[in-house]
Amino acid sequence: MGGGWFESVAEARRRAERVLPPSVAAALVAGAEAGVSLADNTAAFGALGFAPRVADKPASRDLSVTVMGQTLSLPVLISPVGVQAVHPDAELAVARAAAARGTAMGLSSFGAKPVEEVVAANPQTFFQIYWAGSRERIEQRLERARAAGAVGLIVTLDWSFVHSRDRGSPFIPQRIDLAAVRRLAPEVARRPRWLVRWLRSGGLPGLTVPNMTIPGEAPPGFFAAYGEWMQTPPPTWDDLAWLRSQWDGPCMIKGIVRIDDAKRAVDVGATAISVSNHGGNNLDGTPATIRALPAVAAAVGDSVEVLLDGGVRRGGDAVKAVALGARAVMIGRAALWGLAANGQAGVENVLDVLRAGIDSALLGLGRAAVAELEPADIVVPPGFAAALGGEA
Repeated sequence: MGGGWFESVAEARRRAERVLPPSVAAALVAGAEAGVSLADNTAAFGALGFAPRVADKPASRDLSVTVMGQTLSLPVLISPVGVQAVHPDAELAVARAAAARGTAMGLSSFGAKPVEEVVAANPQTFFQIYWAGSRERIEQRLERARAAGAVGLIVTLDWSFVHSRDRGSPFIPQRIDLAAVRRLAPEVARRPRWLVRWLRSGGLPGLTVPNMTIPGEAPPGFFAAYGEWMQTPPPTWDDLAWLRSQWDGPCMIKGIVRIDDAKRAVDVGATAISVSNHGGNNLDGTPATIRALPAVAAAVGDSVEVLLDGGVRRGGDAVKAVALGARAVMIGRAALWGLAANGQAGVENVLDVLRAGIDSALLGLGRAAVAELEPADIVVPPGFAAALGGEA
């Protein structure tokens, strides 16, 4: 069942795990410590229900939305994810797939492909940046992204450098050298298709991060760049205000779960905020993002665009998020499973699955457009929502 069309994100994951060496597959799932937040991100969607209608349904549905000035054909965009060693084409395949399906993508600073190439593959690219290094270095990275044509900025803040996992952490080498090859050889032997893909592309994953440099510099390895990030003091709100002042286009602050943080993001001039717990890789025990979304959305109103990132596995999840206050959702793991399963076509397949699910949910709810969705379309159990950091 390798390659070919699949009908769900769950099947994309199964196919990806038949292709990827176990360490690579485990790195995609990750999740901090006990994985409480990782599990809750997906389980919480299952706790929500729909309130369907049976008549006067629209014959066609409009799935389009506008996010950070970009018109998207559906309320789903690709979240920035670093080190996409699941496929040689990495972010270029994801960018082309997103462009083919009429949506945008975020490119991670820790991505494997240069921002210039990714923007060329999809002009609707948002560049993601971490607070890493000096202000001068950060400004240089912003200028490179601006020169490349990135149409927006994503500032990711939801990460607390938790490295302990109850089930153990996957092996990620600093580089693919002889020692790494020896250690990974038994895994790769069980998943030869992954190795064949890379050999046909001209070599093994380089594990470098070209977007952490400026033109003319050699790209550092992932762990060297990660070390710079870890050793940089966390930003203050004044730092974020400065960062916002250096970018004259749309700017998203990603990692919000608290009402007070959402309001501060508005104060520093954010165009959008993403309710996110870094896919469960941040502080374990943080509530699922769909639980935090309603209070955050109510608190900021129309003063900023609100997106949700975390746990989206089907179109119905996206509809639930939009009905509860999000403008759109962002997907990370789902896109990477599609990429691992079948390259660019696999990412397109994932987006098609989500589009079909969104359209089906709209039909069931009797809504002609995602813009018509409202909380009354969703059955929310008592005690479901989490209002953190203040009252809405």
